[in-house]
Amino acid sequence: MPSDFDAVLAALQQQESAVLDAWLNEVGLTEPAARRGAETDAREILSTLREALRSGADPTRFESQSWAALRSALESLSSTRAAKGQSAADTSLFVLAFKRPLFADLQQKLVTDPAAMARSLWNLTLLVDQMAQHTVSTYQLTRESIIRRQQEELLELSTPVIKLWDGVLAVPMIGTLDSNRTQVVMEALLQRIVDTGSQLAIIDITGVPTVDTLVAQHLLKTVTAIRLMGADCIISGIRPQIAQTIVHLGIDLQGIDTKATLADALALALRKNGWRVARES
Repeated sequence: MPSDFDAVLAALQQQESAVLDAWLNEVGLTEPAARRGAETDAREILSTLREALRSGADPTRFESQSWAALRSALESLSSTRAAKGQSAADTSLFVLAFKRPLFADLQQKLVTDPAAMARSLWNLTLLVDQMAQHTVSTYQLTRESIIRRQQEELLELSTPVIKLWDGVLAVPMIGTLDSNRTQVVMEALLQRIVDTGSQLAIIDITGVPTVDTLVAQHLLKTVTAIRLMGADCIISGIRPQIAQTIVHLGIDLQGIDTKATLADALALALRKNGWRVARES
């Protein structure tokens, strides 16, 4: 470790409580619960930073193994705050607020050696800036992971497979139909066909705003997969505008049963399965 960090290490070893209090005051936390949570995070960062400097870690090589414990503490801080919905800026500012308490201590200790003070302040700035940048990078990765997981969960929720009748399943489609969604629908529907032994599946596209060549191809792929499983398929929700679009695009849906409404599709599915529904007189 460069001698420029001797004063920093001394402050962390001898005055940790004072540095910690000054850090939390700099952040401006007044609510007791928030301050307690921040204090736990700050203590972990101070402890890992102190141990890294004590072991002789080179602050100019922050990505080295010597700083692994500190990086882990920063990643935990950033991930936890990202999960709570806090911004990357707030997390970064929390780490950057660590500078001022140490700056004041270094200025006091090195007041008689301006050159050493300047070197120490500069190196400390570089180190804390790297710490703050690491929290930002981790925050971005965590948020991307959270958003991706939420998108997958919403995708699954938006494409439920419903058992309408004995041997009849239905998938109401709402919103744009793209490749990822088609894959989710296909996997869920095929699995339900296996689980329930259903012979008919209704794909209802009433909630699909537009049908173009790509959407039609996705539908045809799904129908083909269903048929390979030994089941049949009916597409419902063919509105006049969609029917005109399909004809205009030259999309061939011959051999596939289509109906205007889900009710009509269910009635057809029941007839195909040998059911006869009659109204009581």
